[in-house]
Amino acid sequence: MPAKVDKEKCTGCETCVQECPSEAISMADGKAVVDSGACIDCGVCVDACPLEAISME
Repeated sequence: MPAKVDKEKCTGCETCVQECPSEAISMADGKAVVDSGACIDCGVCVDACPLEAISME
């Protein structure tokens, strides 16, 4: 299951973009966006997000 970003919590710090090993996260309108086709469900972004704005659902 790909990572999901809570747009309300995301501040656009880009930490997840830098940490994603599959480059599945990009920024759009100042918020993180996960490409579900490229996401490898590793959870690195969940651990990296300082605001707990990303979850695996």
